[in-house]
Amino acid sequence: MTHQFTIEYRQYLRPDGTLTDGAPELASRLDELSRLYQLMTLTRTFDAKAVALQRTGKLGTYASCLGHEAAHIGMGSAMRPEDCFAPMYREYGAQFARGVKMSEVLLYWGGDERGNDFSGPRHDFAWCVPIATQCLHAAGAALAFKLRKEPRVAVAVVGDGGTSKADFNSAVNAAGAWQLPLVLVIVNNQWAISVPRKAQTGAETLAQKGIAGGIRSLQVDGNDIIAMRAAMDEALERARSGLGPSLIEAITYRLSDHTTADDARRYREQAEVDEAWTREPIKRLRLYLESRGAWDQAQEDLWKQACVKKVDDAVAEYAATPKPEIGDMFDFLFAELPKNLRRERDYALKFAEISHGGH
Repeated sequence: MTHQFTIEYRQYLRPDGTLTDGAPELASRLDELSRLYQLMTLTRTFDAKAVALQRTGKLGTYASCLGHEAAHIGMGSAMRPEDCFAPMYREYGAQFARGVKMSEVLLYWGGDERGNDFSGPRHDFAWCVPIATQCLHAAGAALAFKLRKEPRVAVAVVGDGGTSKADFNSAVNAAGAWQLPLVLVIVNNQWAISVPRKAQTGAETLAQKGIAGGIRSLQVDGNDIIAMRAAMDEALERARSGLGPSLIEAITYRLSDHTTADDARRYREQAEVDEAWTREPIKRLRLYLESRGAWDQAQEDLWKQACVKKVDDAVAEYAATPKPEIGDMFDFLFAELPKNLRRERDYALKFAEISHGGH
């Protein structure tokens, strides 16, 4: 028996800000697109500030989201509060759309795990640094929703490199076999740290990995907020209605280093980055809004000022947060602390007391 499969690719908003044929109804909802644009630009302002904080020693290693704004905000803005989000570690725009505070992101990257106890839906998962394990977390949540007959959807995001992990493929298999209310989003930013997409897999697309698991799979221009949001709306509705899981490969580009501990100049050409900037998501949406009379330079100037103020306020809140107690690293690990860790805890508390006393 012979089977043939195709992967649909969707783009509605071109890099020059013009629409393709067949654009969805979202393209005419200018107020909604303006709101998404504002969240995208706020996220980029926050991202630049976070990098600056790390460079000046006020933040630990930080994972930039530069260039991912449409893919991330397309995800987060489409979800309902009762849905469940399982992020990686750079989906700030999606989380801001779901109520996470900027100061909480800073707290986490500042080395304070209380940042993981963030605002927004309490059932969302914490940031996940191990690669692709969040896909299994989301599949488990989706199974629970199905068993409870709850009209809720779990959403997980993974990078292009993460699709090579067994965790991702196990989540795909479980979702397809059990027809789970799960949406898996591959944010394909072309680089898994220093490994390019072309060296990561022999698959022609990453989306086709979902077909093997029996999942409806498609590609979208991940720099096109209209395509990304429309694909998410459709996938979420399908899952919520009992029609099963979806996989969306969002084609974008990592305009920054992988993290502030990385230097991408060592492994990729500047010409490639420069070309990617011509396709970035924020400029194209602004061009479209301006062409429709829904945004202008005066609004842009006022919003930029507002973004700086919001981010500065978040930085101030982060800086004013009291440091955690030294014993916290021990007290929340075990119901009853093992004897060897009790000794370490006593030593840590004694050392902290001596240090605080200036000795």
